[in-house]
Amino acid sequence: ERGESIVGGTVTSPDPDIYCAMANSGFDFLWIEMQHSPLTYTDVARMIWACRGADAMPFIRVPDATESDIQKAVDIGALGIIIPMVDDIQKIRNAVKFAKYPPVGRRSQGSGQYGALYGRDYRANANDNIMIVAMIENPAGAAMAKQIASEPGVDIVFAASSDLGSFSGHRQGEPEYEALVTTIKDATLGAGRYLAGPLAWMNTREGFSFFQGPNETALIRAGARASLTEVDPCRFLPAGTAPVPGEDPCK
Repeated sequence: ERGESIVGGTVTSPDPDIYCAMANSGFDFLWIEMQHSPLTYTDVARMIWACRGADAMPFIRVPDATESDIQKAVDIGALGIIIPMVDDIQKIRNAVKFAKYPPVGRRSQGSGQYGALYGRDYRANANDNIMIVAMIENPAGAAMAKQIASEPGVDIVFAASSDLGSFSGHRQGEPEYEALVTTIKDATLGAGRYLAGPLAWMNTREGFSFFQGPNETALIRAGARASLTEVDPCRFLPAGTAPVPGEDPCK
């Protein structure tokens, strides 16, 4: 709402300690990856509960836009539902239908942990606080980007960088690839929705404000490397001749 960039770390591990470390590290949200990981709803429920009250909001990329997946995700506390491979408008309509209570949608009231997480007024406020993210990952989805972005209830449209290349057969920078991204961008911003993409695009492409950041393994690797470099700045540089007094030893 303030026009600031939003960044989320990606979670694929069921370890609550790792989840909490990421949830309190400065991310705005956590992209809990249930499409391409073995995470179960029991795993994710425990993770969200273990770090209730954390700054990062829990978003779940569900395996598919089914009633079961979406309702389980919101019942365990997801405040964002990420729908993969949207190239059929019914997918995103299902997301809105089953993530939102009547009269907006058809979400039923269950016995999930949402009430314990967010309070007794959850039912009254849920529809205004659960965000729907539509992922466009192939040329078919890009071709209907305007319809996807204009669908009532959609908040964010995500241009999936890797899969756009995989499905189109073109690389970033090639005209055909860039045309797909431009189509998604123009449709999303034209509909007044937020435009999303990978964190690598934050400073290289205009119009994007919602970003998927690295996963826990990449963050651990980067943290370890930074820690080792701090104590030994030359550690990762190739070995060379002995340094000359007065010169940079790491050159």
